[in-house]
Amino acid sequence: MQAPACTNAPACTFPFATMQSHGVRIARSHAYDWVALLLLIAMECVLNAIEPFHRFVGEGMIADLRYPLKSNTVPVWAVPIVAVIAPMLIFIAIYIWRRNAYDLHHATIGILFSVLITGVLTDAIKNAVGRPRPNFFWRCFPDGIAVYDNITTAVICHGDASVIKEGHKSFPSGHSSWSFAGLGFLSWYLAGKITVFDRRGHVAKLCVVILPLLVAAVIAISRVDDYWHHWQDVFAGGILGMVIASVCYLQFFPPPSDDKGFWPHAHFRYISDREEESRRRRTTEMSNSDSTAVVPRQGETGANTSRTLDAMESERVCKRVPAARVGTGTHRRWKSMSNTTTPALLAKLRGTKLREIG
Repeated sequence: MQAPACTNAPACTFPFATMQSHGVRIARSHAYDWVALLLLIAMECVLNAIEPFHRFVGEGMIADLRYPLKSNTVPVWAVPIVAVIAPMLIFIAIYIWRRNAYDLHHATIGILFSVLITGVLTDAIKNAVGRPRPNFFWRCFPDGIAVYDNITTAVICHGDASVIKEGHKSFPSGHSSWSFAGLGFLSWYLAGKITVFDRRGHVAKLCVVILPLLVAAVIAISRVDDYWHHWQDVFAGGILGMVIASVCYLQFFPPPSDDKGFWPHAHFRYISDREEESRRRRTTEMSNSDSTAVVPRQGETGANTSRTLDAMESERVCKRVPAARVGTGTHRRWKSMSNTTTPALLAKLRGTKLREIG
């Protein structure tokens, strides 16, 4: 399919590359990336199954960990919906509007990489640090009766094992990191699509870009309000998610402040390849049309072939030579012809008086 050269992104309203025409080829060219995503999912499952480091919690420390054990304001299952599925719906809406399969594919794979890389790093740090949550006391002693070691004064938990395991995963906040990884990527994406940094000073565009970050911040703050995380956990998770989102976005898209920030890098690479292919095709066609092959007839010698070529060249030049006058005009004409005609042909033509043509 011949794609139109669409480099002025916001002005492109015609179909450029649909999923029907380019989807399979794009997916095949990024097959290794999709395999990497599957590996990240497997790593995430393994990290969730691993028992985290049980950091020492003594009798003197438990006073700061007696916050009530509340339910989640934002459930765990709601985070992927808000941070991944909702942005993907926006990607699909823009695809329906602009019909660019490169944009849809790279936005989708970019946000998946963002949240999965963030999730793997978050869970790996959780397991390694093993920081107790603010409500660890009630996880360890659900009946409120504390039991400590007589020598080390370490807590001797008698609560549910899975609840205690989750109690050692405070740092960093997974809700916070996932929210900023997904919604931070969406914020970058919207900044490029609405050209927020076009130097025209439209504050309304900036508000649209900040809105996803505000939603992520509200989700992160709810973790402190629910006493599931310390404020340091939420802050670190937000920074981690936003950094990974920025890296993943810039891997696939130019910066929003760039003149080409509307489309992904692959869009312009495809345009460049098609233009180069078109230039090569035109060059080949022009060279084929300008070249005339002379095949010697049977029995014709090399000298006869040379004379045939001289005659063809003479005929071609005479057709291009306009009316020429004798005297001074003829001299000027011979001088101009000498710049474009072979010496052998000029010698042949100079032997004959040039008559006025036309």
